[in-house]
Amino acid sequence: MKLPVSGRATATAVLAAATLLTTGSIAGAAPAPESGTIAAAPDIPVANVKAHLTQLQSIATANGGNRAHGRTGYKASLDYVKAKLDAAGYTTTIQQFTSSGRTGYNLVADWPGGDTGQVLMAGSHLDSVTAGAGINDNGSGSAAVLETALAVARAGYHPTKHLRFGWWGAEELGMVGSRYYVNSLSSANRARITGYLNFDMIGSPNPGYFVYDDDPTIEETFKDYFAGVGIPTEIETEGDGRSDHAPFKSAGVPVGGLFSGADYIKTAAQATKWGGTAGRAFDRCYHSSCDTTANINDTALDRNADAVAYAVWALSS
Repeated sequence: MKLPVSGRATATAVLAAATLLTTGSIAGAAPAPESGTIAAAPDIPVANVKAHLTQLQSIATANGGNRAHGRTGYKASLDYVKAKLDAAGYTTTIQQFTSSGRTGYNLVADWPGGDTGQVLMAGSHLDSVTAGAGINDNGSGSAAVLETALAVARAGYHPTKHLRFGWWGAEELGMVGSRYYVNSLSSANRARITGYLNFDMIGSPNPGYFVYDDDPTIEETFKDYFAGVGIPTEIETEGDGRSDHAPFKSAGVPVGGLFSGADYIKTAAQATKWGGTAGRAFDRCYHSSCDTTANINDTALDRNADAVAYAVWALSS
């Protein structure tokens, strides 16, 4: 999640977006699914999500301790995610832009099939700040979205809507990559996106369970999941407008998402509700060098990853 300060860098496009990004058409797409019973979302193995986080940590360690925009660690992170998606049968596209004098990249992955006139997207930012590896912010969201995409492939899922997943660059500079992606779409293709789900920090070590309240249908979908597993939620306010859902929302796309908290302090009432420590930040390592694989609450990561899949299945059927 980006720092809430003004004067952020803006992106200058240096590479035209591929036809896939701007038209939504998929060459060789699978045939439309037959009508029938809505499939239940699978459980997302938290061990798989953590394995992705271990890889992102290793990438950061091998590349100056971070995975920040314009640094080798970011590109290596993107290459790791892309290889997993390519092997699973996704159509992947890298979108390139420039910000602060450095080259940035978005990765977009389309699952063949579904109605490309109705596109459900799920995404997260893949970059860290320069101070550290960014494993909660935002390896956690990136890994959960990746594992959900891989679960789609393992299940051979054939949703009614077309599924698209995105990993954004330069979020920490002011949602640069996601804004570039949204601006690269024609108004007609933006209108085809029925919803964008954003996941930025979902494994905080002293977690809360926060749900975006931007779109009532998406909000209720997440609340239904958490109610079903007996977890109370609160409306997300700390990161409102500070992550990659903001460019989509500004373009008129319905948005929603999850958040487990950054540097706001957990109250006594929240500690009673969720456990953890009152009077301490949800993530004391926010934007710090200690945001490593040791900075993850496995229970929060597990619950939120399952919620990602639940929403993807429910909103794409």
